[in-house]
Order: sequence, then structure tokens, then C-alpha cells
Amino acid sequence: MVYKDYFFDEPVFDLHDGGYVPLEKTDVPEKPLNIPTLLQPDKIEGNDIYYTVTAQEGETQILPGKKTKTWGFSAPLLGKTVVFKQGVHYHLHLVNKLPEVTTFHWHGLNVTGPIVDGGPHAPVYPGGSRDIDFTLDQPAQTDWLHPHPCPNTARQVWNGLAAEVIVTDQEEAKLPFPRNYGVDDIPIILQDRNYHDNQLDYKADYDMDGTLGKYAVINGTINGIFNVTTQRVRLRILNGSNRREWRLHFNDDHQFTQIASDGGTLPEPVELTKLMITTAERDEVIVDFGDKKPGDVVTLMSDDIPILKFKIGSYSRQDVKLPKCLNVIPKPVVTPDSKIVHTVMSGMDDQVRLDGKLFDMQRIDRKQKIGDTILWDVTNTNDMDKGMIHPFHLHGCQFLVLSRNGKDVYPNEHGWKDVVGVNAGETVRIAVKFSKFGIYMYHCHILEHEDTGMMAQIEAYDPDHEHKFHLISMEEMMNGGNNN
Repeated sequence: MVYKDYFFDEPVFDLHDGGYVPLEKTDVPEKPLNIPTLLQPDKIEGNDIYYTVTAQEGETQILPGKKTKTWGFSAPLLGKTVVFKQGVHYHLHLVNKLPEVTTFHWHGLNVTGPIVDGGPHAPVYPGGSRDIDFTLDQPAQTDWLHPHPCPNTARQVWNGLAAEVIVTDQEEAKLPFPRNYGVDDIPIILQDRNYHDNQLDYKADYDMDGTLGKYAVINGTINGIFNVTTQRVRLRILNGSNRREWRLHFNDDHQFTQIASDGGTLPEPVELTKLMITTAERDEVIVDFGDKKPGDVVTLMSDDIPILKFKIGSYSRQDVKLPKCLNVIPKPVVTPDSKIVHTVMSGMDDQVRLDGKLFDMQRIDRKQKIGDTILWDVTNTNDMDKGMIHPFHLHGCQFLVLSRNGKDVYPNEHGWKDVVGVNAGETVRIAVKFSKFGIYMYHCHILEHEDTGMMAQIEAYDPDHEHKFHLISMEEMMNGGNNN
């Protein structure tokens, strides 16, 4: 079956919002799509790999004329792509060369919190550094690195801090997926920006309900072209926007196959002609251009705006049929006698709340025992006609989406997730299990909403081993302290 709709509730698409900024076609010259380079290790010692990641200022040629001042991770803009392999022990030296405090949040990684996870309790001050390490023990997936220094997450991402993270494993490597990075395995970081005399001005563009820009900027490229040299191309799509929902399709309604979501490979391939992705979600798709000939151009669209062109070149014929079963995901076994957790996302603008409260960095809002599988009902109380979709994100784990208002989930939601878009007036049931101790954030991933306070904290605890945490205040995070 080929699905030909966006699945979400059309009345609450972002384009109906009073502050919506539509994308505009651009008349700037076309240029090759930027493919972020791979971050190289500092050293490798057996099963230990050492990396340095630096948050830095830079300049990037985005529009004709003067360069744009940008921020990036070990790059002038966005960041070098980080590749992690399951089972390897990683040592990361995190350096801050920005003029303000930041953090390094490993969105989607199954690591301890709050320090290794890189939430607001793990500040790295200007001129300072922090060292973390972990053994990667999760399946292949596409994750990302972004800052999380509440209340400045949105502005720092707007300035450019966002890098893809690719996790690999031996099982996924057996599947017939394209995996030649930069050739047939391509990061697609979706963002939107405005420019003022070629510069970013977050304050001028700020919207409390999520800042939007009129230009589609893909991997830091406006009006980009990717030259196709293989029949099949894998796109690792990341919605790295502050707010925008991307409703993706090709100009010729070209069919494509979704193979993975946030937490890795789906149980089976899903055939689509349209794909809607809310903030911070990741979707991996394979596009087969076998019906095209050299010189053809296929354009990726969001709504009615072209955002990226695929120019078909010469390629070797390679007809590959994906297996019907890609991945076995066991049905969750809920911990006996456990209570359902109810969490509520409410409001818009400056009235956004999570469970009726604003975020407090020194307050633990919930606790859940490591190893327990607990049902969470996540509700969006916005008006079903005039409200908005709130994308719910939970740090420290991947969850399974079980139902939407008691009905089936969307066809491409049967894999592991860490972000789920919740329609207005909807309750989404998820099965949540933590495997590592820590303090973790859960929040709406519209970045301005989390900065405004639509965020809370959960402690994943081990009853056999007590872990003590120093929960710093927002004032301490912003105004100094030590990095230990």
C-alpha cells in the first residue's frame, strides 16, 4: 500500500497559525547541497575512541554578498557529522569557544543524565570544556547534537548549532540500505531562516510560539542541488527547525520508502508519497530514481515551495527489493500493577505549560524505576480547530507509540521514537522504559516553548544503587560555576 497523506490533523497544521511565516521561493543562484564532513577521531585505542567537539563562531556564504555570521559544532555552521558504533566506548572533549554558556545535548542517545546527556545541568562556559564518556549500546539510528541551555536553546540553534549523529550496528549493516556517506547516504537537515543584510537577527524574528523564517535552508544551503550518481539514495531527514513542520513530497509525486524513524529501523518498509515531520523528529527514507534518466530533475517540496533539487546523472542499474521484515520490535510488556502516567501539554504563546507548571531546574517532577515499562498518556489540550501540534520529546530513552486517542498510530510510527507530534485535543499513549539512571528532561520540542518553560524533569532511578545529583539553578547555569 502507498500512503498519500500527511497523517496529522490538517486544522492544526502550523500554516493556520496567525503568526505563520510561509516559505518563499528564492531567486538566489543554485549551488551544490552542502554535505557536512565527518568528524574525525583524535585517537583510537582498541575499543576506545576519542573525539573533540567544539562549539564555535564562524562565517558562512549562504546568500550572495557578505558572509553570514554563524555558529557550529567543529564547523562554521551546523556541525561535522558524528558517527558512533554500537559497543564502542567513546570519550568526548567538549569545548566552548562561544561568547556565552552552552551545553552539548546528544538528542536520541541512550546515555546517563543529566551530565552526559547534556541538558541544562551540564553547562560549558565560554573558554571552558567538559569531558564525558559512555559506551554506545543502542541500535543503528539517526540522532542529533544541539545545545540545551534553557532559556537560550532556541536562539543558539537559530544561530546554527545543529549536527547530525549517525549510530551504526552490525544488524542494520546486513540490510540492503544505501550507506556510502555523501554519495547515496545523505544527511538532510531541514531549517528555515530570515536574513537581515545577510545576517541572522533572532530578536527581530522571534515568535513565542516558535520562530519561523521565509527561506528553506537545507544543510545550510539555500536553493541547493544534489547530483544523483546512484539509483537509490537514502535521506536521513532531521527537522532541525525551531518550529516549522515540513510537509514533504516530490514535484512529480515520486514514491519513496520510509525505513527508519527516530530510534532506528522500522519493523517493515512504509511506502509514501507524502511525509510530514515535526520538530526534532528524524525519518530515514530511500528514494529509487530508477525510473529517471540522466538530465532529469526531481524537486523536493514542502507544501508548494521547492526546497531541494535532485539532478539525475549516470548511474549503474541496481534494482533492490527490500525485505518485508526489516526489524523485530517486541511488543512492550507493561510492568504489572504500574499506574499510567498522565502528562499534559497546554496553552500557546506565553501560556504554555507542562502539567500546569513552568520548568524549575531544581524540581524533580516524576520518578520511574529503571527497567520498568510504564504507559504514559500524553495529552495536548489545545483547541482542536484553533490549536497547534505540540511535539513531545523525552530524553534518556526511546519509546513506542501505542495509540492516538485510543486508535491506531500512523503507519510510519511503529518503530522506536523519542519525539511524537501530538495533535490538538489528542492523547497519545506511549510505552516508556529507561535503562540508565539519571535526571532527564521531557518537553515540547518547539524550541521557544521549552525555553518559555514547557518542560519538566524525571528521575530514572536504580533501587539498588543510590545516585545523588546536584541540580543547579538557572541562575547558576547562566552566570557561572565550575564544569565538574
